[in-house]
Amino acid sequence: MKSFNVGMVGYKFMGKAHSHAYKDMRMFFPQTAVPKMKLLCGRDVNGVSSAAEQFGWDGYVTDWRDLVSHPEIDIVDINAPSDAHKEIAIAAAKAGKHLFCEKPLALTLADAREMLQVAEEAGVKHMVGFNYRFAPAVQLAKKLVESGRLGDIYHFRAWFLQDWIVDPTFPLVWRLQKEIAGSGAHGDLGAHLIDLAHFLVGEMKEVIGMSETFVKERPMPTEMTGLSAKGSKDAPMGAVTVDDATLFMARFANGALGSFEASRFAPGHRCTNAFEINGSKGSVKFDFERLNELQVFFTSDDEDVQGFRRVLATDPPHAYMDAWWPTGHTIGYEHTFVHEVVELMTAIAEDRQPVPNFYDGVKCQEVLEAVDQSIAERRWVSISDV
Repeated sequence: MKSFNVGMVGYKFMGKAHSHAYKDMRMFFPQTAVPKMKLLCGRDVNGVSSAAEQFGWDGYVTDWRDLVSHPEIDIVDINAPSDAHKEIAIAAAKAGKHLFCEKPLALTLADAREMLQVAEEAGVKHMVGFNYRFAPAVQLAKKLVESGRLGDIYHFRAWFLQDWIVDPTFPLVWRLQKEIAGSGAHGDLGAHLIDLAHFLVGEMKEVIGMSETFVKERPMPTEMTGLSAKGSKDAPMGAVTVDDATLFMARFANGALGSFEASRFAPGHRCTNAFEINGSKGSVKFDFERLNELQVFFTSDDEDVQGFRRVLATDPPHAYMDAWWPTGHTIGYEHTFVHEVVELMTAIAEDRQPVPNFYDGVKCQEVLEAVDQSIAERRWVSISDV
């Protein structure tokens, strides 16, 4: 069985999710190439050493350059903040390492395109972290669209709603600073919606959007971990430089219409990542908060029993489910990362590009920037023009 040594940059929210996937994948997918958790990287020696021990990494370093240049590392996993993606990915590609990078791929479209170009020129494999593609219910939606069972697609509507920064006294974490995160709800949450739209319906032709930053200033943080943070009452204030909410409409190349909403100011919505697809023969609805279910409607059903049916995507033949639990037993958020790593390891072992890859990351970044341009210029913007 082939094995590949992994070096990972970042050890907090996404670092824990990725570590869990590497550690548990072979228990359920034993025929997959083996990811060996070689080195973990983080700037804080106490934090990274503790995480390496907790998560099961062989060792740790505090400088990503030491990880990238390490002769035994085969794959570099990048889940550090967005402003670090480009430099690490380009250095790793030039060192001949395969790449797994969290979304959004980069701070700008130009940077994303450069990352793709360097990775292609280096001949390395590259993957971008759009984990929601790997929920079995989403895979079922893809199957229904591709097989034609929903007919011609008319509408794709999607919304990703959270509420973790509604409190105006919540500290100014890095996700609220444009120079680090690139954008706010748009790039963090909206990127997932855009990728799901590309995966399920296809590429977009043009977009028009609007956005708002509801809280302009926040207290500086004293501590940050994942989506949580601490501050003090007398902390200095800092400017919020990203969007709190962004909405946009789109026209797809195949003629379908789309609507997208990403907000961190939706009280009661902890993590509502949802979409609906309407076609000439039927519709589907998905909500991440009910991850194992897909709501399905077919116009061909007899009139007296027409309606959305709940399909529990927990059994074979649904994607990946032959590896998990007995019939009807559900899986969770962390399993989407396991499936993602299965694709990464299988693709490298088979000498093919994983999907989604940096190409998909660039296509997502094109839409993100087209929406930003649309907001700035208050007009429809063609994707081909960005």
